[in-house]
Amino acid sequence: MKKLCFVATIPAVVHSFLKGHINACAEKWSVQIISAPDNDNLLSKLNVQFTPLAIERKATPLRDMLTLIQLVRIFHRERFNLVHSIMPKTGFLSMLAAWIAGVPNRIHTFTGEVWANKRGWRRMVFKQFDKLIVLFATHILVDSPSQRDFLITEGVLPQGEGLVIGHGSICGVDAHRFRPDAQARNAVRAELGISLEQTVILFLGRLNRDKGTLELAAAFADIAAHRPDVMLALVGAEENVSFARVQEICGKHGDRLRRVGFTPNPERYMAAADIFCLPSYREGFGQVIIEAGASGVPTIASRIYGITDAIEDGKTGLLFPAGDVAALTQALLRLIADRELRKKMGEAAMVRALELFSSQKITREMLALYSKLLCRS
Repeated sequence: MKKLCFVATIPAVVHSFLKGHINACAEKWSVQIISAPDNDNLLSKLNVQFTPLAIERKATPLRDMLTLIQLVRIFHRERFNLVHSIMPKTGFLSMLAAWIAGVPNRIHTFTGEVWANKRGWRRMVFKQFDKLIVLFATHILVDSPSQRDFLITEGVLPQGEGLVIGHGSICGVDAHRFRPDAQARNAVRAELGISLEQTVILFLGRLNRDKGTLELAAAFADIAAHRPDVMLALVGAEENVSFARVQEICGKHGDRLRRVGFTPNPERYMAAADIFCLPSYREGFGQVIIEAGASGVPTIASRIYGITDAIEDGKTGLLFPAGDVAALTQALLRLIADRELRKKMGEAAMVRALELFSSQKITREMLALYSKLLCRS
């Protein structure tokens, strides 16, 4: 039986990536996942072998060298026919280790570039690591057309290289999971102390500067001063922005914030929202946008590569220049004030998400790619 291995830093990322097609893969091939031991319960329902390996997200040269050696040993021992990596540092270590171990099919998926909004030597160094990923991989996947264009323009990918599965996204959207749900809407609002009449802006993701969390807090502080009926819900783990800092920015309106940590059930909070907001500075695609769309919720997000593939501006949501707090505030106020526009955009977002980004379509194309490659090895 052919053997596949998927590698990522964080189990939650692996879970999101694989939930649509991992069990389908396991029906045909032997599948193993390598990821950090944290939150490994997310992988318990997947019909695969799990190998815990503490791959640090940040640069830690000595630990990274140890991780590389461990990966080489695992790949040599298991003799995988295909290794597929996700996330930047994981991609570099996995592709290099798979190349050393002689794995015939080495796939990496680009889901956003950490250097996209950096300057100087940091941009140059991180960009070089992405070029090395391309060098060691046999096949490169990119989770959005505009990100592929960006990588080609930046010289990371050669012209004509980089495969986008479907219209984009790493796993598509599960319509059975992400959908309008009045019961979940009522339950979540009751849990958070939000009435059904109030307008809820939802941010779901890591509390991180690159995600635009501070800009969203500043915009909400301005909005809250004029609209007492609006609430902001922040769902996700703290990274380099603390909830206390968001509260500080919102000042006297801090009581209108609601905070939830990491959740394995984001669909509940999507169902409870009126507007989804992703003011990010860098994204590979913006998976949460199509999940919000499938839930019937329009999105306001920054106009950057990746996100422009997930939103049809003026139809399924609104785009604004990244980092422009005034423009973000005006876009939010527009949807807050116009309930009918929110409904119209939410309906259009749901249709588009299900037509273009169905998880079944992504799964079929991904399995077809694996089958094609494995027949050759």
